Amino acid sequence: MRVPSLPRPLAGAARAVKGGAAPTGSVSRRHKTLRWRLTQFYTALLAALLITVAVTTLVIMRNNLITGVNRDLGDAYGRLAQLLPSLNLSSANPESLDATGNSISLRYQFPNYAIQIERLTFYDLPLLTDRLTQAVNPDERQSLFDDLNFLRGQARNFSGIDRKKPITLPDAQLAELISSPDGQLLIDQDVQEVYPDRPTPMRVLVRLAPLSLQQSPLGLPGSNDTLTIVYVGRSLDDIQHTLADLRNVIVLLFLAGLITAGVGAYLLAGRALRPLGLVQRAAEGIGGQNLTERVPEPETGDEVQALAGALNSMLGRLEDSFEAQRRFTSDASHELRTPVTAISGHASYLLRRTSPSGQQQESLKIIRSESERLTNLIASLLQLARSDSGALVMARDPILSGLFLAEIARELMPLAQAQNSRLPVAGQEVTFEGDPDRLKQVIINLVSNALKAGARTITLSSQPEEDGTEVRLSVTDDGPGIPTDQLDRLFDRFYRLEDSRSRDVGGAGLGLSIARGIVEAHGGRIWLESEEGKGTAAHVQLPVGDVPILDEEDVP
Repeated sequence: MRVPSLPRPLAGAARAVKGGAAPTGSVSRRHKTLRWRLTQFYTALLAALLITVAVTTLVIMRNNLITGVNRDLGDAYGRLAQLLPSLNLSSANPESLDATGNSISLRYQFPNYAIQIERLTFYDLPLLTDRLTQAVNPDERQSLFDDLNFLRGQARNFSGIDRKKPITLPDAQLAELISSPDGQLLIDQDVQEVYPDRPTPMRVLVRLAPLSLQQSPLGLPGSNDTLTIVYVGRSLDDIQHTLADLRNVIVLLFLAGLITAGVGAYLLAGRALRPLGLVQRAAEGIGGQNLTERVPEPETGDEVQALAGALNSMLGRLEDSFEAQRRFTSDASHELRTPVTAISGHASYLLRRTSPSGQQQESLKIIRSESERLTNLIASLLQLARSDSGALVMARDPILSGLFLAEIARELMPLAQAQNSRLPVAGQEVTFEGDPDRLKQVIINLVSNALKAGARTITLSSQPEEDGTEVRLSVTDDGPGIPTDQLDRLFDRFYRLEDSRSRDVGGAGLGLSIARGIVEAHGGRIWLESEEGKGTAAHVQLPVGDVPILDEEDVP
């Protein structure tokens, strides 16, 4: 019994513009989306800003802390200069030194400082400055520095410093100290204290000035002054710990701010680009079959709305252009059909009712043959025009793939035998929904192409896809094959292979275009696979559709 036709399901969304452009999703997998690029840009911008703020904060904080230390060292030196006369450091009194050789009184008065005092006996500041100025050659300068280093090493007092590892000044720094207008230097140096095993980083104030190391017996100020180099150092550990803690806090805030900014930028970019995504998805669904549709125009008042309006204007112009092209093709085909039919009819009449000579008879046969070829071309153009306009009506009937292919093979068997070719049918029996007449036209076109190519074995097969929702009909031949660079172009209208024989058998290069239109109208796709010298395989993949379950008595 005949199974009634079933209503056509909504099989898939309409494809993009005819020709099957690659989906835009593949582009987004190869390249970063605008959303990600915006997120990365704003995150990188914020990171640069935070790094700038962090570095500036650390520099300012360090400078402020160092300035405070410098001020404290100056104050400590002032107090030391006032206390020195009462400490009598110039007298060699062993009882004033502890077991490490450090001054007990200095350690008691300045417990948080490292102090080193060097006496430059027999020198005063003007004499020292003049001698440095007059030492114009390296030997004279070296002689001066040797004398100073000898004096410095002979008379030293310490507080909180290992006597075996005193603070030293290179000759260059010593010359800078002597030439300094205020007679002082501020240096950073690792100082070996008495008890710690490792040197301590310190900020050291070095001061060259005459000082009273003991009380004057006459009570006159400055009468007992000695030129000294005084080192007053303070540990930088507290500052370094403070800066390290500040760095850790800044790093944590940097990471937290960066993550928060990245997530926020990603969400905001997605919200801002959401209307653009709607426009994109709508544009992807518009093709040659539904040019009357338009993309939504979001009421955002920005560039996205302007872009949607421009796209709709472009679609309107494309629709007018396509409509004009279809109308011209349809009108021209209708107008050409009548004169071509008349030409063919008159040529047939002359061949039947008159007695033309041999040459005249040959010419009349050529006229009739070319008229028939032109008639077929006009019919193909009309079918393409209907397909483009969406007027190609498809029936929806259950089809048994094996029986369907076997029937086509029986119809084409005489043509295949005339060329010494075989048409075996293979594969599984699959029930699917489609228009038998239109799909038959597709398969016949594929078999005819294989016969024109000189194939000796053309196999028709069918098999279900893995998910069971689609069926694949294949036409495989052992012909000469098709160059890889021409496979995609074979579905273009009026395109034929350079060595094609179709011109000799009346082909116009429209068969595969018509076949593709029919297959896409079914919601399927068609493609070719070929290797030169080994043959060609044409595949038609169609949705199974809403087919009924057939009983044994339903199958003929």
